[in-house]
Amino acid sequence: NAYLLGLSLNSVMAQVRAGFFGASVQRFQRGRDEIRVWVRYDKSNRSSISNLDKMRIVTPSGERVPLAEIASYTIERGDVVINHLDGQREIRVESDLSDSKDSAAEVLAELKANTLPNIIAKYPTVTPLYEGQNRAFSKIGEAMGRVLPVVLILMYSVIAFVFRSYGQPLLLFILIPFSFVGVAWGHWIHGQSINVLSGLGIVALIGILVNDGLVLIEKFNLLLRDGVPYRKAMVEAGRSRFRAIFLTSLTTVAGLAPLILEKSFSAQFLIPMAISVAYGIAYATLMTLFLLPLLLATKNSFKVALSWLWNGKKPERESVERAIQELQD
Repeated sequence: NAYLLGLSLNSVMAQVRAGFFGASVQRFQRGRDEIRVWVRYDKSNRSSISNLDKMRIVTPSGERVPLAEIASYTIERGDVVINHLDGQREIRVESDLSDSKDSAAEVLAELKANTLPNIIAKYPTVTPLYEGQNRAFSKIGEAMGRVLPVVLILMYSVIAFVFRSYGQPLLLFILIPFSFVGVAWGHWIHGQSINVLSGLGIVALIGILVNDGLVLIEKFNLLLRDGVPYRKAMVEAGRSRFRAIFLTSLTTVAGLAPLILEKSFSAQFLIPMAISVAYGIAYATLMTLFLLPLLLATKNSFKVALSWLWNGKKPERESVERAIQELQD
């Protein structure tokens, strides 16, 4: 009937939109502002769906016919807005973890493995993109992959310059992987998954671990320069620096404990980072006090054996240490 009266779908929809949403009929300037004049039905004539049934559509000949005689409609949920990304239509799917202790990475991996293949098989033109928190974490991971090696090289260079030794800074970096054991145990105890924020905590952990090791090695080198025998210098360095290293670690763990035990939702994102630092430094403290002296002794024995093979004479343990060689030079 609408086509016979000279109407089309576009013309009918244009009149419905103008009546209920409004049509711009005039623009004028008032100072610096632009004023738009819109015309539409008053509120009483557009507040109910029955008003749509009673609406009169104007035909090209000027006649007015009820909408119900020329069109039918169904009430369905439609798209409020159509988003585009890089020129292509976008459907955004968002969700939150029901349990903050779950791993978003594991959930996403499950979707990639079991859900998305079926969707892509049914709709081949669909291209999935992973945005939001996943994209942010991916950027953080990529940045860490680029920056962390540079930071470690700079740290090694500074420590080597201060100690005048290439071997002692290397021993500090050997301790770093051992601290990951504490990080893993901490996440297991609290039921947390290791994620990118845990990695940021590990970066902070490396700085604290190296600092504790520096305190011990610096004291050891000072004792050697003062003429203390090698074994006694090793024991005395551990004894004299035990309090400083232990209290530094204890205060760090105590300061992070309230955050780790916090139950609020806003704190859940920071808890993996705090666990990495707290448990990592607790375990690394034991490694610094017990494993680092063993590494120093092993390095010294290797240098003694190498000098013995090269010169044919077994040197004193103190003489192969860089701190003593600097005094002799």
